[in-house]
Amino acid sequence: MLRALFEKTGNAIYISHLDLMRVFQRAFKRAGLPLTHTQGFNPRPSVSIALPLSLGVESHCELLDFELEGERLPNEEILARLNAALIAGVRVLRVYEGGSKLKNLALLDCVVMLEYDAGIPEGAPERIAALFAREEVIVEKKSKNGIAEQNIIPMIRRISVAPVCENELALRVLASCQNPTLNPMQLSAAVNKYLPGLTPDFVRCCRVEVYDTNETVFR
Repeated sequence: MLRALFEKTGNAIYISHLDLMRVFQRAFKRAGLPLTHTQGFNPRPSVSIALPLSLGVESHCELLDFELEGERLPNEEILARLNAALIAGVRVLRVYEGGSKLKNLALLDCVVMLEYDAGIPEGAPERIAALFAREEVIVEKKSKNGIAEQNIIPMIRRISVAPVCENELALRVLASCQNPTLNPMQLSAAVNKYLPGLTPDFVRCCRVEVYDTNETVFR
């Protein structure tokens, strides 16, 4: 099994997870890189993404596992052929084998940008930092079984709040990404719920890196 590190930026952030899977499947086909298929009644291409990315979220640390049929090609050639066949905003950064077991993927480093058209409200960094210093912050989480309430504090290993300009406030968080999983957008949902006067006009999110439990970069 091979693994690709890729990024999703620009307008590509508005491609859904399922459509992104189709993008890659078609890219492999256009690149002349035939994927193996699963066995059984309904065979599927042997390609999967480690952590499905929410719509509208940028990332520089996505992981794609895949398996090719036929003669083994150099990793550099696979990378070049894939990038030539992919759409703008989706770019493979590295292809390699011997990737770590996905069960050891534990932490996600990301930035949530809160944008305020009229400027960052006075005291906002301190008030938001105090919010996430609490022992309990309950927000709603959507799942296949419906909507449930979740305390997000135990899933946050580290968080910082700092202005980057007069209109933007950055929440940098290192959080659990598996069993349980924190969706970084839940941070802005918590601000909206507990500090309604600090509700931002727009929110952006970017995945920066992934780690194991020891905070070693996961590949």
